[in-house]
Amino acid sequence: MKRLLTTLSLICAIAAPPSLRAQGPDMARWKAQAARVTIIRDRWGVPHVYGKSDADAVFGLIYAQAEDDFNRVETNYINSMGRLAEVEGEKEIYRDLRMKLFIDPADMKTMYGSSPAWLKALMNGWADGLNFYLATHAAVKPRLITKFEPWMALTFSEGSIGGDIESVSLPQLERFYAKPAGVTPARNEELEAAIREEASALPKEPQGSNGFAIAPANSATGHSLLLINPHTSFYFRPEVNVVSEEGLNAYGAVTWGQFFVYQGFNSRVGWMHTSGGGDVIDEYLETVTNTGGKFTAKYGNAQRPLISKQIVIPYKNGATMASKTITAYFSGHGPIVREADGKWVAVKMMNDPQQALTQSFSRTKAKSYAEFSKIMELRTNSSNNTVFADADGDIAYFHGNFIPKRDPQFNWKKPVDGSDPRTEWQGLHNIKETISLFNPKSGWLANTNNWPFTAAGTSSPKQKDYPVYMNENPQNARGLHATRVLDGKKGFTLDGLIAAANDSYLPAFAQLIPTLLSAYDAMPASDTLKKQLAAQIQTLRPWNYRYSIESVPTALAIFWGDDLMARANRDPARGEDVPVLDHMASPAMAHARLESLARASAKLQRDFGKWQTPWGDINRFQRLTGDIVQPFDDAKPSIPVPFTSSTWGSLAAFGMTTPANVKKIYGDRGNSFMAVVEFGPRIKAKSLLAGGVSGDPKSKHFTDQALMYSKSQYKDVLFYREDVEKHAERTYHPGN
Repeated sequence: MKRLLTTLSLICAIAAPPSLRAQGPDMARWKAQAARVTIIRDRWGVPHVYGKSDADAVFGLIYAQAEDDFNRVETNYINSMGRLAEVEGEKEIYRDLRMKLFIDPADMKTMYGSSPAWLKALMNGWADGLNFYLATHAAVKPRLITKFEPWMALTFSEGSIGGDIESVSLPQLERFYAKPAGVTPARNEELEAAIREEASALPKEPQGSNGFAIAPANSATGHSLLLINPHTSFYFRPEVNVVSEEGLNAYGAVTWGQFFVYQGFNSRVGWMHTSGGGDVIDEYLETVTNTGGKFTAKYGNAQRPLISKQIVIPYKNGATMASKTITAYFSGHGPIVREADGKWVAVKMMNDPQQALTQSFSRTKAKSYAEFSKIMELRTNSSNNTVFADADGDIAYFHGNFIPKRDPQFNWKKPVDGSDPRTEWQGLHNIKETISLFNPKSGWLANTNNWPFTAAGTSSPKQKDYPVYMNENPQNARGLHATRVLDGKKGFTLDGLIAAANDSYLPAFAQLIPTLLSAYDAMPASDTLKKQLAAQIQTLRPWNYRYSIESVPTALAIFWGDDLMARANRDPARGEDVPVLDHMASPAMAHARLESLARASAKLQRDFGKWQTPWGDINRFQRLTGDIVQPFDDAKPSIPVPFTSSTWGSLAAFGMTTPANVKKIYGDRGNSFMAVVEFGPRIKAKSLLAGGVSGDPKSKHFTDQALMYSKSQYKDVLFYREDVEKHAERTYHPGN
């Protein structure tokens, strides 16, 4: 009998899926934790995750994310660990190098080991949830990561560190490190062209986000309201609800692979992050001396040795693997990332993953402004502003969070002298010293990645009260639009806030079109453009600057604006600090405005058969595959979308950033997750997601919100469990 049992055990072991055999010793622990987690999928497929402890909830949350789109979860960590070349090949070597200049696995492992028990438990739950998913889904084949380790969560800890690192120019990084240090490189024309293109490129639009907060005095119910409107790549953040018996109850958008709600709300407070606050990244010009292969940098009257580090970058080379070893250099200010005018350039930025992860998770459990502000004092949210509202009726705005103190005599928008000790950071500004607002008398506040000096109408902060480096962003068209729809308005409801966030006015064209009409009217009758553009001018002259899918002026204006912007951006006459839109409206561009209208008309005629093409025939929503970079096809079904790129001041943003061989505009960035929240005794909220929560084209939740998205029709949020259960599509434990 014993022999029979042994034989049966052996047969079972052989028959078991490889992932289960490999993880056998952990399976009992995973199953026990899974039994403490319940996932309820509502009618939209949104996962509502309930766990006994916070760690249980994290286990279930990441498991649910893996169910919806494991590829995006894994890819985010392949990238955050600097391992993209291992799956994408040699072309990603310098992207991986850029990450590894800041993220060292050895440091992350040490940091994990020194983390407090509660944070370590969350990281353990995170890794266990992903590994349990792989163990129970043998058909899922990871591209690279077959086992997740808890320390990996620290490589993608805040949502800003990746964005900060990505400010380092890849072409310039490659130019510096593709040769031995101190050697003038042979000219690489392709690389030089990439550097020139990078320097002259137009701002990527739409970018950033919108956050609005309405005080009780301005709402119809006497409760504070919050608009959450991140403008990100589509399908970058899914919609989730995560709850535990330890006080966690957060709803909102989570970046694939992270275990905290990034933009959202709980039963008491809500938070919306908008990109871009103060200056948080600085470059230092290092005066480097090479003495027998040893590099030093001048500092005051002394020389400080540079640290060198061998960084190995494995990469896929056909069917095999190869590697490239690069000697990287670090000054006292940070890694060397490029060379400029004979000096090496080091970059300094926030890099404190443990505190960042602590802040990111802790804020989701805050229950008041006081608690939220205390968490903000960790000061590791480096690239974001925060718009806040709570159930006590408080609204607030934090312009940035991680803001280094600096000597204001230096121009921090440009690289500073690394040899001058006066350019050192002098600690961090505390929250009270940064640009902020708390319960402004105007009864509203907003940020659209613009400057904070119109954030609350007449109650806004004053620019003269703060050092220049605390704000880098200028005013933008969305900022003007936000003031237009919020200032002096009363009686806001959730639907009223949705209407404000989708107001169809395009303020950039209210600035630009009159200058076009003036240039046309000033043309002599003999000018050949006068007759050629007469019909187009007649179309634009009565336009009310509002978009719609039926609007011909919207399409004509946008094609004209795109052409003119590209020309204005390249114009050497534009001053360094002159915004592109302002230069487009300047007298110097008068004739260019007319020439651009002729070119835009010709392009519309060529691509669509007539220049009088309605905007909705051009601007389309299409989701064909689960690929991270979406393909588009003019011959396949798509849905008309009225709102435009945020370039023109559209608060609801929709733009195409992926080059594709198509004639229509297919949005792949802009409005992604949207929500409005009322903080009364009981939460009321509505939300909307681009496409749907699932990344699987076979799932009904792949595009079940697409038509609603195109019409800005929000769905009711199911926040309380009794409501979730009434509309449950599926209830299960992870692994079932």
